[in-house]
Amino acid sequence: MAQRAVLNADIRKGKIDRNIYGHFSEHLGRCIYEGIWVGEDSPIPNTKGIRNDVVEALKEIKIPVLRWPGGCFADEYHWKDGIGPREGRKRMVNTHWGGVVENNHFGTHEFMELCALLECEPYINGNVGSGTVQEMSEWVEYLTFDGVSPMAELRRENGREEAWAVKYFGVGNENWGCGGNMRPEYYADLYRRYQTYVRNYGDNKIHRIACGANSDDYNWTEVLMREAGRFMDALTLHYYTLPLPGWEIKGAATGFAPAEWFSTLEKALRMDELITRHSTIMDKYDPDKRVGLIVDEWGTWYDVEPGTNPGFLYQQNSIRDALVAGLTFNIFHKHSDRVRMANIAQTVNVLQAVILTEGEKLLLTPTYHVFNMYKVHQDAELLELKVDCGNYSFDGREIPEISASASVTAEGVIHVSLCNLNHIAAATLPLELRGLGGMAEVTGTVLAGDAIDAHNTFSQPENVAPKAFTDFSLEGDTLTAVLPPMSVTVLEIKPQA
Repeated sequence: MAQRAVLNADIRKGKIDRNIYGHFSEHLGRCIYEGIWVGEDSPIPNTKGIRNDVVEALKEIKIPVLRWPGGCFADEYHWKDGIGPREGRKRMVNTHWGGVVENNHFGTHEFMELCALLECEPYINGNVGSGTVQEMSEWVEYLTFDGVSPMAELRRENGREEAWAVKYFGVGNENWGCGGNMRPEYYADLYRRYQTYVRNYGDNKIHRIACGANSDDYNWTEVLMREAGRFMDALTLHYYTLPLPGWEIKGAATGFAPAEWFSTLEKALRMDELITRHSTIMDKYDPDKRVGLIVDEWGTWYDVEPGTNPGFLYQQNSIRDALVAGLTFNIFHKHSDRVRMANIAQTVNVLQAVILTEGEKLLLTPTYHVFNMYKVHQDAELLELKVDCGNYSFDGREIPEISASASVTAEGVIHVSLCNLNHIAAATLPLELRGLGGMAEVTGTVLAGDAIDAHNTFSQPENVAPKAFTDFSLEGDTLTAVLPPMSVTVLEIKPQA
């Protein structure tokens, strides 16, 4: 069939929350240590122990929010182990991830300093699985109370006079699994209890975030919304994209066959169904959509790179991952009435990372470039975009060939993001622009690969990098773009003054 798209520039469908472009940093592998934290004594340029190059790269993509300390690590993390003079902090074995020694040198003060350097919101995950109500309550007090209290005094003793602003606080993580193997009924009651003591001090207003479902566990969402919906500001969802059916052998990050390219994208597209069905349940209990859905763990999960610690979850990142990121953001935009935040797993050196490091070297991945291209959608207004495209077929299965989304900034500039999922053929897409009143200028950026596993290395860091997109033509109100195979393209349309 002939491809066709219609953009109604005068039909706005709500704001795309900038927090959809959030990140996740866990005490896992080389994400925190080496990836973000190197210590003040490191020869790697740093500010108070935090890598300058990583901060600079993350600020470039306008990282809006950062989740910490986990993940599974959150429900075995005791925050008081990570405050005070570093030489006196407790050491522990990170039993979840790699069996390495955690020296707790990166704790609350260091994380809040990182967020200040990044100019992003902190999203802190509290410990329900192995922690107490008192421990969680005292952490919130330590962070956000400016008056006279034991925890505020302890914070001051540790060098921080004024309280921090903390907007997002998660009450537990994956409590259906590594966070305690709980039933939803049990966790719902625990959540109601724990969140009571996540208090608002002064002008600081916390969004209380409940642990939501694993993938398609719709019963979990049903029980949580029914029993605890009125006590929460948001509910989470976790979904990872695996090329192969099982968790034992997930597939390789590079050197894979076309069948795994297709299955990866096919499974990534499932995010739309998951959000739709979880949102439908949430609508039953929250028709006004007061409670946000936060997809605070998403991304590709492959077998680790050969020769690396299996518990470190270090994987390469290719043009395939860029396509997963692009189409996932397009799905989040579509559901922006309910999806208020998302956090890719993870920021540096773990799973679908935007940055890889090796000693003093830093590498930007194809996924990073998609974040950079798509940052124009942050806090923009979603526009109505209808796409009739052909199917991309492989081995008797079909998925839509093109994933697309469009938004308009407060200044009236329109951005259209287009993903061609086909690994062989270019896609020609005529885009009819309605309600625009004329175009002053059209420009574009494209990210494409010359192989299905095209990726960047420390010796070839620019192998997959954005380029100016010029393969389009204008005729009247129709813009026809020719999208390369396996590519992510963002068009910028400036209307006439």
